[in-house]
Amino acid sequence: MSTPTAVEAAPDHAAGYRAGRTLPLRVEAMRQLRRRRTMVVGGVLAAMPFIILLAFQIGGTPGRADRTTFIELATSSGLNFATTMLFMGTGFLLVIPVALFCGDTVASEASWSSLRYLLAAPVPRARLLARKFAVGLAFSAAAIVLLPLIGLAVGTAAYGWGDLRLPAGVSLPASVALPRLAIAVAFVFLAELVIAALAFWLSTATDAPLGAVGGAVFASIITGVLDAVTALGGLREWLPAHWQYAWADALQPQLEWGGMLQGVSLSVSYAIVLLALAFRGFARKDVVS
Repeated sequence: MSTPTAVEAAPDHAAGYRAGRTLPLRVEAMRQLRRRRTMVVGGVLAAMPFIILLAFQIGGTPGRADRTTFIELATSSGLNFATTMLFMGTGFLLVIPVALFCGDTVASEASWSSLRYLLAAPVPRARLLARKFAVGLAFSAAAIVLLPLIGLAVGTAAYGWGDLRLPAGVSLPASVALPRLAIAVAFVFLAELVIAALAFWLSTATDAPLGAVGGAVFASIITGVLDAVTALGGLREWLPAHWQYAWADALQPQLEWGGMLQGVSLSVSYAIVLLALAFRGFARKDVVS
């Protein structure tokens, strides 16, 4: 009987190595939490309700003669103020932290020349991407929740707790409006999945974090501009930006799901495709940085 050679007898991995134990979520979350850009984004979002409150105190209650919007009703109650913050954040302000948290995560490692060391740990590539995207989504969700949550606290302290006044001229009792507002916030998060996935895909394709983040933000702006082109007709319904304010249907006297379901379906569908491209491309990528 022949004796196995040293090469044949050598184990595939070091003793005690388990792929499922590499890069724990807690470790990745703490790494991202300690980064300066996380603190800056959190500080800006937390300060925004105070800035808007100060603007109302200086400039007076907003109002227009031709129509009423959530902004004109911002000073009616704490719930109205929180809804106004969500209205202001939708479309751009909340796009930035989502693109930042999901677009900076892989590209920044490459720019620091630390990505290859993570893979040499060795962390499986699919696990690395799954962990980083999960943490990016968690921070994005926290950012989206933070803005209306701080707005609710600031607005209640300034204007009191009361019913949610709607632009249609009716009001929702606070006990009904609060869970409806939670549904609206959840929709905004799900609608931003396409931006998160786009930023993440770009992050796996470039070593420049600014390029990944800026590309996702730029795409959001372009789709918003195209949605304003009424000549496109029904084609606009294929644009994620077309449904970004569908959360307002949750704050109607009768809860309407149609627009929100279409918006979420479109966002999730695009996100699945973009994530598939990210995982496929990164699996074949020659990581040298």
